[in-house]
Amino acid sequence: MLAEPAAALGLPLRLLAEAEGMSAAQVIPDHVVGDYRDLSTLRSVTEGCQVVTFDHEHVPTEHLRALAADGLAVRPGPDALVHAQDKAVMRAKLGELGIPCPRNTVVASVADVEAFGFPCVLKTTRGGYDGKGVWFVSSAEQCAEPFDSAAASGVALLAEERVDFRRELSALAVRSPSGQAAAYPVVSSTQRDGICHEVIAPAPDLDPDLAGEAQRIALTVARELGVTGVLAVELFETTDGRVLVNELAMRPHNTGHWTQDGAVTSQFENHLRAVLDLPLGAPHPRARWTVMVNILGGPDGVGRLYDGYPHALARDPRLRVHLYGKELRPGRKVGHVNAYGNDLDDCLERARHAAAWFRGDLGNDSE
Repeated sequence: MLAEPAAALGLPLRLLAEAEGMSAAQVIPDHVVGDYRDLSTLRSVTEGCQVVTFDHEHVPTEHLRALAADGLAVRPGPDALVHAQDKAVMRAKLGELGIPCPRNTVVASVADVEAFGFPCVLKTTRGGYDGKGVWFVSSAEQCAEPFDSAAASGVALLAEERVDFRRELSALAVRSPSGQAAAYPVVSSTQRDGICHEVIAPAPDLDPDLAGEAQRIALTVARELGVTGVLAVELFETTDGRVLVNELAMRPHNTGHWTQDGAVTSQFENHLRAVLDLPLGAPHPRARWTVMVNILGGPDGVGRLYDGYPHALARDPRLRVHLYGKELRPGRKVGHVNAYGNDLDDCLERARHAAAWFRGDLGNDSE
């Protein structure tokens, strides 16, 4: 999804792909297949590049420091990115900055969890995504799996309070090395089985002061951590009217996919502009509402996908469909749809219907 705005801007991209046929490898001719955990591979693929950036946070921090020491512009830099790679580092830093977060602590034993208090959430400090590496525990017995998993992967566990929240929000900001920054409208997101299912931009019925606070948090974190590029701050809107930071991502993010069709400048174009220190584009919405719904593989791994185009596009000529060229697997994100307009209920119905059709739910109009 970075390739499209890169082509429009005349920016050549080189890709390190994990395997042949990966989504980005299908649209970026200049690509190499290799292991992002191997420093020699990283050095080889980035030779001659002006800037290196990421579509996930799992490149080893020490490798990024080595690339930066070689004189390569690594954006975001390892000192910033580590806060998206390591939840314990992130929580400690946000605490220093006075950014509101759930109560948390690193735990080394079940006794530590008992002292922290049940019920709580246990998270691996590194490596988790889309609900992986996260457990909701209410007893000592339920702690066995998280500790076994953490021990097997050689990472620590973080305990966090279970927050009584109304909904999840996301505040997307983008920042350039020269310090220019922009904030997108705060959105609401719905998660299913740890995976982002639906995003509404802007978040409906969000108090303007709370929206401003969420944007202030995102811009503050971007500045204080020295972020370059897109920063997604996932938040809880609590039932008592506060926002608490849940997660950070320093890359274009699923909760910003609505910007492809709903904003003057997409998160992908602004990420490219930021890492190259070009003037940022306007983050303003093009329509009153934009709804993004993810397309996931069904339980049997079967869906209509490309066969769904005639129905979906004929039914809704304004619909925007983005498929990733991925093999269908149950629960795997294989695309998303964006619907925009002046009526939220209409946008929701259009986006939900289209996503259901592509999933192979036979045109089910409701979720």
